[in-house]
Amino acid sequence: MDLDLRKLRYFAAVAEYRHFGRAAERLYITQPVLSRQIRALEQELDRTLLERTTRSVELTATGKQLYEEARGILAAVDAAVRRVHDVDRGVQRLVVAFSPGLRVSEAIRAFASRHPDVETDLVPSRWWERDAPLRDGRAQVGYLRRPFDESGLHIIPIGHEPKVACMPVAHPLARRDELTSADLADERMLDIPTRRTSSLEEKFELIASGHGIALVPLSVARSYSRPDLAHLPVTDAPLIETCLVIPADRHERLLRDFLEIATVTLRQT
Repeated sequence: MDLDLRKLRYFAAVAEYRHFGRAAERLYITQPVLSRQIRALEQELDRTLLERTTRSVELTATGKQLYEEARGILAAVDAAVRRVHDVDRGVQRLVVAFSPGLRVSEAIRAFASRHPDVETDLVPSRWWERDAPLRDGRAQVGYLRRPFDESGLHIIPIGHEPKVACMPVAHPLARRDELTSADLADERMLDIPTRRTSSLEEKFELIASGHGIALVPLSVARSYSRPDLAHLPVTDAPLIETCLVIPADRHERLLRDFLEIATVTLRQT
């Protein structure tokens, strides 16, 4: 079967808002039309995507999987349309994906000074997709943290950063200057296998409300600094490697120039 992108956008909006009324407003359609389109999508897939009650809308397991796929598909389609328009307008564009907390701005400024006619965009590479923006066409180059799927990618190591333990300032361990992994052995840890969070903001809110401790890169902790959280170095935690990444089959001069400039700039910073 051919997947209807319009229905997929409608479903993604309902999945995001968990509410038909708010999703309909976002899409500028009526709620009955939206409901009919979602039911049609479920019939085409022969799967139930949403559990509806009078007060809430929840995703089924199938719905959660489709929502994960839909975000990448729709973003890739939007990127493809933008590239088509760029060709028609004669625009050169470089799109850089970056992991949360990593700062690529200095490299972009240095690149822009040598290529003032190139438009530069940024795409956040969230923890659940990592290298996906490079694979689905949303970005041409990434400034990422390992690990990720490295197949088919050309990787230039940049540096390393430590992990820190984030916890509420009232936690007994927060009075320490530093920790080891043994100090955290009996603590409840928030990580991907045990509890997936949709954003770093949600993760830090969970930590602040006492749901557990998380090991995060130092740059992430600094970017999301807040007075009710403490972050302490974990002396024996392995360092995290940062790197520049492009698809191995991309050889454009523009990309080579950016890699050359960014490698020097980011290693210095």
